[in-house]
Amino acid sequence: MTLLQLEGVSVRFGERAVVDSVDLAVAEHETVCVLGPSGSGKSTLLRVVAGLQQVSGGRVLLDGADQAAVPVHRRGVGLMFQDHQLFPHRDVGANVSFGLRMRGGGRASYAARVAELLELVGLPGAQGRAVASLSGGEQQRVALARALAPSPRLLMLDEPLGQLDRGLRERLVVELRGLFSRLGTTVLAVTHDQGEAFALADRVVVMRDGRIAQAGTPLEVWQRPASEFVARFLGFENVVPATVTGGAAATAWGKVPVPDGSTEGEQRLLIRPAGVVLRETGLRCEVVSRTFRGTHVALLLRPEDGPVLEAECGLAGAPAVGDRVAVAFTPAEVVVLPPGEG
Repeated sequence: MTLLQLEGVSVRFGERAVVDSVDLAVAEHETVCVLGPSGSGKSTLLRVVAGLQQVSGGRVLLDGADQAAVPVHRRGVGLMFQDHQLFPHRDVGANVSFGLRMRGGGRASYAARVAELLELVGLPGAQGRAVASLSGGEQQRVALARALAPSPRLLMLDEPLGQLDRGLRERLVVELRGLFSRLGTTVLAVTHDQGEAFALADRVVVMRDGRIAQAGTPLEVWQRPASEFVARFLGFENVVPATVTGGAAATAWGKVPVPDGSTEGEQRLLIRPAGVVLRETGLRCEVVSRTFRGTHVALLLRPEDGPVLEAECGLAGAPAVGDRVAVAFTPAEVVVLPPGEG
């Protein structure tokens, strides 16, 4: 069942369309992450749903009801910002219970809820702690507990882990996914970090210039980017013009095998680094750089013909900078993209 429905939503500042005719549906209990570069409209979209930004056109519906005349505090949504926005003069318990107190009711009615939420976010018994004594990760957990306290039908996260170091972000994103699953929370999140989005989301939405460039499961978007823009946004740089005929593509790197059923004609071709494989024979290249990535080594190769190539190889026997190698291409890691930016 659809909880949130955006129908042709647009936001214009003068002549500029920051959000341009966006259609998007979020199902109950689904986690959707909106990705995109700065200026793509993702944060504005979140503000529209929250009621903090007026639309220039289109509708926002929650449970099928148009939200045009519904004020922010009546929409039943929770919003958690990147900078926490905790009240520094109140302790943890008072911060978490803020939304509950705004709804009315005595201390006894929300004390149990605060204790339950702090337990859920991994801060049991922290009600009396001062906000200033908390680490960045702990403050983020308190902000999450505060957003969840009124039991919002939709929880919205704006760059929720953006200020934390990578190790802590990676731990928290796993915890968040498990927490949302247990609670059955419906989540709409905005982030510029694709790793965070792909780990957290049931579905990702990539935005460009106020429009949706692609939407799908993390696996769908990763395996089959819809355009060169999406591919490059995801970090893939091995993209070249190609002429596809039969089971191969003519490129600046020579003939590259393509998956069965690929669209023929003038296209763009993406080869993921994992599909550039070191072989005894093949396209001759010089190793320009090598970077240790933990589970593999990332290589930058300069072919005898064509632009530089990104490749991956195992830790054992990785070539050194300046070495000459030969590479071949794996069709399973090749994606035929449409010729335009799409």
